[in-house]
Amino acid sequence: MAKETGRKLIAQNKKARHDYHILDTYECGLVLTGTEVKSLRQGRASLADGFVQIDGGEAWLHNVHVPEYAQGTWTNHSARRKRKLLLHREEIDKLEAKSQETGHTIVPLALYFTNGRAKVEIALAKGKKEYDKRQTLREKQDRREADRAMSAVRRKQRA
Repeated sequence: MAKETGRKLIAQNKKARHDYHILDTYECGLVLTGTEVKSLRQGRASLADGFVQIDGGEAWLHNVHVPEYAQGTWTNHSARRKRKLLLHREEIDKLEAKSQETGHTIVPLALYFTNGRAKVEIALAKGKKEYDKRQTLREKQDRREADRAMSAVRRKQRA
């Protein structure tokens, strides 16, 4: 059996990009059990309430929901257990220092497989205020309307 290559997305946290200003991103590995990997390979996970906490010099991923594996037995994992993240010491120290500043947190952005290994993309983020969220939505809507207008002009030119 050939080993899979490339990046296969499992779950994405779109709400994180809406609620936070993303300052810096990191790719890190996950310590998983066998049934967790099998459940992830079926494309089932949720990052909605997830966050990262640095505890005792180690990074831990909390509140990420990986449902129990359907064919699992008594060895099945619990769905919301905390999972250890695999990062370099310098990265952990940097994240710990930055996350202790007021308003900063570490959130998961995406969960995926790269060359057969489960990875999570985490971000150092700063919470947005309500008016920042409205401003971001307005900019996104303006960009969409401008793109529509440009494509309409192009269509008329072709015809």
